[in-house]
Amino acid sequence: MLWPWINPSLTNWVYADPMAYEAGALDATLAAAAAEDPVLFFELRQAFIESVERQADLLGRSRCDANWQMSAMRLKGVAATFHAETLMALAEEALEGAPGDPNVLRRIRTFLSDFAAA
Repeated sequence: MLWPWINPSLTNWVYADPMAYEAGALDATLAAAAAEDPVLFFELRQAFIESVERQADLLGRSRCDANWQMSAMRLKGVAATFHAETLMALAEEALEGAPGDPNVLRRIRTFLSDFAAA
């Protein structure tokens, strides 16, 4: 029995739809956030690279399913924050795949090296 002060229509709500991510290119998102400040643009870009490096490293060092899932979710969160759709797809692939999948890890590291070189 529900307590009388709890609205059952609010507590029985089922969230069936996946989260919606705003589309947009990563550089365009960074440019919009930095406006006309090239130093801020560079700092945001470096923060993204460092965050992805950290999460990719944690993902690579995961030794159990729970650590793999948590690292992949964090990586997806970083990608969503910066609107990096390619990285979001790779993180989703890691979530759906087998823990320790070297193919996914290689593709994430390739994405990172390509982005850092650009």
